Amino acid sequence: MKFTRLALAATLVAAGAGFAGSAAAQANEQFIPLLSYRTGAYAPNGIPWANGKQDYLKLINERDGGINGVKIAYEECETGYATDRGVECYERLKSKPFVAAIDPQATGITFALTEKAPVDKIPLITLGYGLSIAKDGNAFQWNFPFMGSYWTGADILIQHIGKKAGGLDKLKGKKIALIYHDSPFGKEPIPVLQERAKMHGFELQLLPVTAPGVEQKATWLQLRQSRPDFALLWGWGVMNSTALKEAQATGFPRDKLYGVWWAGAEPDVRDVGEGAKGYQTLALNGYGQNTKVAQDVLKHVHDKKAGTGPRDEVGSVLYTRGMIISMLTVEAIRTAQEKFGKGKPMTGEQVRWGYENLNLTDARLKELGFDEIMRPLKTSCGDHMGSTWARIHTWDGKKWNMGSDWYQSDDKVIEPLIKEQGDKYLADKKHTRRAAADCK
Repeated sequence: MKFTRLALAATLVAAGAGFAGSAAAQANEQFIPLLSYRTGAYAPNGIPWANGKQDYLKLINERDGGINGVKIAYEECETGYATDRGVECYERLKSKPFVAAIDPQATGITFALTEKAPVDKIPLITLGYGLSIAKDGNAFQWNFPFMGSYWTGADILIQHIGKKAGGLDKLKGKKIALIYHDSPFGKEPIPVLQERAKMHGFELQLLPVTAPGVEQKATWLQLRQSRPDFALLWGWGVMNSTALKEAQATGFPRDKLYGVWWAGAEPDVRDVGEGAKGYQTLALNGYGQNTKVAQDVLKHVHDKKAGTGPRDEVGSVLYTRGMIISMLTVEAIRTAQEKFGKGKPMTGEQVRWGYENLNLTDARLKELGFDEIMRPLKTSCGDHMGSTWARIHTWDGKKWNMGSDWYQSDDKVIEPLIKEQGDKYLADKKHTRRAAADCK
């Protein structure tokens, strides 16, 4: 486990001061555990994600002096994307003073921690992944799947495919294949796709791929035989580039292949290049080095030789997503301080209140430098997601090109499923929804 304590000036480290501090100073810090995977099959995607989270925390300490004077400390723990190692990291880090929240950085780890978080009173932030039914904050008090879930993503992809086909009614009689990582992550979109298949009369073909996804020849031979009209790629890490190479080898049109937002970053297409031309994926967030927040990170972190990774990584798709995760936690802490005391580190319960009372307007996002990156987000006791907007971007062989249309998932499709599956989950676990008084 690598321990790093963020200081206002990185030069103190070089001067030999290190990260040591008095017990009083440590007690006045806000602690943010960082689960990561810098090794293994998923490292090419996990590294920029982890680096973006770290660099944003460094920015807040360096540029702002912390959150209303409260410095941020973090400890990174390597999971290798393995659920058992993720749980071990959680158990080792949860006892630190003033733990703000945990970003499990994997759906399997999220599932394992969902029962632990209420006992330990530590929120789980799962931006764009995790347990889809956790949008219902009355049923899942400690889970926050900000900005979208695999259900909202699957719904938006069907909307987009329907639009390209000339209307959702044109999907009747079509065949849509789902090529998915055979794990909780890959299986999550299936209920929504099955519901949409019933609604619009298309056939859904399910094609699981054994993790990590480096062997897919049999899957793509099945695909070539069944000849679907469209295919959805629900992959992560090496599975994505492998799928694109197999699509090229078997002649499946890349412009008929659509990926989830975890299959739409630079590492997924870099090695395929022209072979992935026309491939489209969900884009959960904007990106680029010209955004204000990226420029601030370059100025206040990388120009001071304190960047976590290479300079040219700043502003990439997953790096930017990492910054968003840290920003949401910082803003939740800031929101909680308004209620529970400025200049004080917050407990997990207080940060949960902050997460439930976020109101990131256009104006606030512009102040933070995220106005070109995401849409406004507003949470509540009952809505732990806050936003379900996404766009589609397309790989042109050399770079991603962002589409102009914003899509939002259809509540008429999603909400009944959340209620149905949420009720089942609560009954199975013998839990109940929170009392109304708990939201006041």
